[in-house]
Amino acid sequence: MPEGDTVYLAAKRLNASLAGQRIDASDFRLPALANLDLTGVGVNEVRPYGKHLLFRFDNDRTLHTHFRMDGSWHIYREGQRWSGGPLHSVRIILRSRIYTCVGYRLHDVHILRTTDEPSVIGHLGPDILDDEFDAGRALENIRSQGPRAIGDVLVDQRVLAGIGNIYRCESLFLAGIAPATRTSSLDSSQCADLITTARTLMMRNRDRASQSTTGDERRAHYVYGRGGRRCRRCHETIVTTTGEVRPNAQTIFWCPGCQSAL
Repeated sequence: MPEGDTVYLAAKRLNASLAGQRIDASDFRLPALANLDLTGVGVNEVRPYGKHLLFRFDNDRTLHTHFRMDGSWHIYREGQRWSGGPLHSVRIILRSRIYTCVGYRLHDVHILRTTDEPSVIGHLGPDILDDEFDAGRALENIRSQGPRAIGDVLVDQRVLAGIGNIYRCESLFLAGIAPATRTSSLDSSQCADLITTARTLMMRNRDRASQSTTGDERRAHYVYGRGGRRCRRCHETIVTTTGEVRPNAQTIFWCPGCQSAL
C-alpha cells in the first residue's frame, strides 16, 4: 500500500497540474459515477490527508479517492503515451487545458459536498505529513491503545494517518523497539520519540519519489525488505513477522539484536 509520502507527492503534482484550471472533459469509469460530468468545473486545489486524496472544486464539491494497495494517478501532456497500466484499469480521467490526469485502479471513490469531507476522513488520526501536524493529539491516540502491539498501532490510520509498512519498520528499528511490544509498556517519551522519528523520515521523502531512510540511496533501508539478511548495525539476521490478523496484513521486518521487547 502506498505510504503517506507517496500520496503527498501525488497530491502536490496533481495540484500543480490542475489548481486554477477548469476541467475540459471528464470520464468516470465507475458504475456509481458513470453519469458524472465535471466539464467546466474549476479546480480549487488537490490536497492529501494521510493516504487519501481530496480534489476540491469551485462548485463546493470534493472528489475523494484512495489508492489502497495498487492505485495511482498519472499526469500526461497532449500526445504523451499513457503508461500507468492497461486501459481497463483506468477509473477516472480529468482533462484540463494542458494536462490529462488519469487515475488507475482507484478505490473508495466518492463525490461529496466539500463541507461533508469529514464523512470520509473524519475517522482518521492527525496527518503525519501535515505542516500543522498535531503531535500532541497523535501522542494521546497512541497512548490510548493499551496492550495493542505498537507495530499494529503505527499503521492504524485511525490513530495516526499516513504511516505505512516501510516507515513502521524503519521507525521501530531506529527507536530500538520490537514490533510486538505492548504499547502500554512504552512511556510518553518513547512514544513521542517514535512519532518524531517517523515524521522526520517521511518529511525527508515527501517531496521526492524515493523512500530512503538511511540517507544512502544505494542502501535505502535498514530492515524493510531485508528479511534473512544481516543487520547493517549489529549484523544479527533480520527476521519477519506479521501484524494483527486482517486482510492484506503486511510483513514486518525487524532486528532482534537492535530492537528489544519491553
